[in-house]
Amino acid sequence: MRGEFKVPLGKLVRVETEVVADGSAGPAAPGAAPTATPAAGPGGQAAPPGRLTGTRVSGDFFLEPDEALEAMGAALDGMPADASKAQLAEAVRTALDGATAVGFDADAVAVATRRALGHATAWEDHEFQVIRTPAVSPLLNVALDQVLTEELGAGRRGPTLRFWEWDESAVIIGSFQSLRNEVDSEGAARHGARVIRRISGGGAMFMEPGNTICYSLYVPGSLVDGLSFERSYAFLDDWVIGALHGLGIDASYVPLNDIASPAGKIAGAAQKRLAGGAVLHHATMAYDMDADKMTDVLRIGREKLSDKGTRSANKRVDPLRSQTGLTRAEVLDALEASFRERYRTVPGEITADEWAQARTLVETKFGTPEWTARVP
Repeated sequence: MRGEFKVPLGKLVRVETEVVADGSAGPAAPGAAPTATPAAGPGGQAAPPGRLTGTRVSGDFFLEPDEALEAMGAALDGMPADASKAQLAEAVRTALDGATAVGFDADAVAVATRRALGHATAWEDHEFQVIRTPAVSPLLNVALDQVLTEELGAGRRGPTLRFWEWDESAVIIGSFQSLRNEVDSEGAARHGARVIRRISGGGAMFMEPGNTICYSLYVPGSLVDGLSFERSYAFLDDWVIGALHGLGIDASYVPLNDIASPAGKIAGAAQKRLAGGAVLHHATMAYDMDADKMTDVLRIGREKLSDKGTRSANKRVDPLRSQTGLTRAEVLDALEASFRERYRTVPGEITADEWAQARTLVETKFGTPEWTARVP
């Protein structure tokens, strides 16, 4: 069984292993009947109970001394096939004690091992629907995020990438933000911006039709199995970084959840993981922001700006338009094309039932003052 993991901004790690039943002496000698317990490959069922044996770690990383490579495989041998990522990483971390590892770490080896055992999946194991929805209300967009994530978790929808369009201005705040601390209600009213609370965490965003690019990824939890929240942000945004490089932007991931270039911040992302195992990962990318309006609507305090290396909120966001010279439609087309080139995709659509569920959620949840002001 083989599993691979490409470390965001790092190197490729590959793990090959077998699973033998507990108490087995290990792989059979050449010509003898194999004792290894078969297991499904990536995307299939997880390996049955047993222990790892004959484990080999490889990749294009850098490691000193050479002996540490064999030590990692030896540390993984004997581990239970259902070991958690934390258990696997601790074994590798012990093996690497005193070694110099560049471009990867013990967590990356653990994720690759989990993939080899079928507990985790890779991008290549999935086929993604790609959807460009028509312009609808921001309320309906945030409701669709909940519905499509739940539908994926229930097995009624496959992994999906959706690009938003919206028909009115809005301030969309994070699930845990204080309404009065984040939004100037008078400023929002002056600019006709409806205030909406989404299900994911993170910060507030001011949206006018056509001024940002928003997308949502709905993926199974197996795709981010073993990844910390911080690493999962970089992992799920890696395709966007590549797409922006293709547009001539020197973009990079900035922990915890930003994408930036030397000219300034480009995008911010947020996540929500539901009980059914589905993950919502969505991002807002600035195309042509009116920074004065934004600061009139959002209460962006000095403390918020202090870790951004700037004194002015106007300098926090550098629009995609100024860095690419492209229309918003051209940027959208380029992002979609880049995703399709990387991964297996098919055209997608939102079903009539999903639209109906979203409209119901607008009436019963997202459009209610109780939800919007649940953190006053």
